[in-house]
Amino acid sequence: MRSRETMIGLVLLGLLLVAPLVIYPVFLMKVLCFALFACAFNLLIGYVGLLSFGHAMFFGFAAYVAGHTIKVWGWPTEVGILAAALIAAAMGLVVGLIAIRRQGIYFAMVTLALSQMVYFFCIQAKFTGGEDGIQAIPRRPVFGFIDISKDLTLYYFVLAIFLVGFLLIYRTIHSPFGQVLKAIRENEPRAISLGYRVDQYKLLAFVLSAGLAGLAGATKAIVFQLASLTDVQWQMSGEVVLMTLVGGMGTVLGPVVGAGIIVAMQNYLKGLGEWVLVIQGIIFVLTVLVFRRGVVGEIWALLSRSKPGQRPGA
Repeated sequence: MRSRETMIGLVLLGLLLVAPLVIYPVFLMKVLCFALFACAFNLLIGYVGLLSFGHAMFFGFAAYVAGHTIKVWGWPTEVGILAAALIAAAMGLVVGLIAIRRQGIYFAMVTLALSQMVYFFCIQAKFTGGEDGIQAIPRRPVFGFIDISKDLTLYYFVLAIFLVGFLLIYRTIHSPFGQVLKAIRENEPRAISLGYRVDQYKLLAFVLSAGLAGLAGATKAIVFQLASLTDVQWQMSGEVVLMTLVGGMGTVLGPVVGAGIIVAMQNYLKGLGEWVLVIQGIIFVLTVLVFRRGVVGEIWALLSRSKPGQRPGA
């Protein structure tokens, strides 16, 4: 299974390298940003079993931090993005300490409540620009010499960020730490009985997920040169849930595929107006009722039927 994943990953990497020659780079960058966001969210729900309804607070607030530090304080692009990711991770630590002792719907509601608090803070805070947001965020050269003012160059910079985040998640879930997270997801009382400090493992996973979500949000702010309330609203948390479920919760590539599907729908069906939301709702219902493993999960299940004993998406 691991060799198959590696081969598929190399093929996808090759496609991503040549994709901007065929497809509009800005659209691809949006897909990559949301794919990283969905992968970060999937680390939490797919491998720990924690459903967060507040991940937009990390995604959106990091966008504000990156926009403010780069535009107002004049920080280099890479430093602003890194600072935004670190602040998102710090927020994840605070939120995690509050919410991690809760389970199920209580955990989800606590994260949603805290996310709404961050949303209202962003409306009132001066540095966020209120309802106008932070506009015209400059695309300063990365490391002082890589000019990202052109979309094609920026695309490969965004691709590098996505690959770093994706490989970090991949390494995490295939490490002994990741195996403990899966044990917690499958049977938390048993993991406790084996001597694992479950709360600490869940908190660390939450912080890592928050930091990577912040990295995605900061990168998106550079791509669109904008940080706005849209990225910190609760609807954004709902979108990342949809992306993860459609692609395949608990699979490595599922969130990437799910992000591509949802972003493509929003982009190419935008002429339908609000009907796009109706179509997304129908897809969500079909996924839950018929394709419960998601697109990638169903594909893994088909490929694994000839090899008993292998778990799809493992």
